[in-house]
Amino acid sequence: MRCSCDALMFPTPLYSHAGRGCFSDVYEPAEDSFLLIDALEKDAERLKQSSCTDVNPAASQCTQETSHCNSLQLQPLVTDLVECLLPRLNGKVDVLVFNPPYVVTPSEEVGSHGIEASWAGGKRGREVMDRFFPIIPQLLSVHGLFYLVTVSENNPKEILSLLRESGLKGDACLSRQAGRERLSILRFSKQ
Repeated sequence: MRCSCDALMFPTPLYSHAGRGCFSDVYEPAEDSFLLIDALEKDAERLKQSSCTDVNPAASQCTQETSHCNSLQLQPLVTDLVECLLPRLNGKVDVLVFNPPYVVTPSEEVGSHGIEASWAGGKRGREVMDRFFPIIPQLLSVHGLFYLVTVSENNPKEILSLLRESGLKGDACLSRQAGRERLSILRFSKQ
C-alpha cells in the first residue's frame, strides 16, 4: 500500500539478496522499512541525493548491492552513527534517515555483533536513538529533514517533545500497525 494519491509512485526496490547468503546477518526489509519508504516517497520532490552509513559492514555491502540492483549510485560508509563524518557535515545535511534498532531488549544486546544488533534497542528501545538525538540539530542544514522510525514503546510523543527542545519541529507523518508493533515515521525540520 502506498501513502498518498498525490505522491509520486516508485516501484518497490529489488532486495532479494538481503538476509540471504553472505548477507544473512543483514536485517531483511520488513514493515518498518516499507513504511519508511512510503514516507520518503511522499516527500520525493524534496529529496534528491542519497548517501548512507551503517555500523554493520555486511549491511553496508548489502546496501551497495541493493543500489546496484536498482540502478542507483551510493557509497555506503561503515561507521557508528555518523562519527566519521563529524564535524565536516555540520549544517550540511539536507536529508537524514534513521531506521534505528528500536525494539525493547536487555541493554547488553545493544551493539552486539550478530543480526540482533539491527533491532536491539535496549531500555525503552531508545539507547541508540538517545545517543544520536543530540547530534541531529548540528547536522541538519537550514532546510534539512530528519526521518525517524519508531514504535509505540519508544514513546514518539516524548521524542517529538525532546527534539522540539533542541530546536526541531516534528510530526508523525505516517503510522501503521504491523503485527504487534505500532510503527510511526517521525519527520523533523529546523524551526
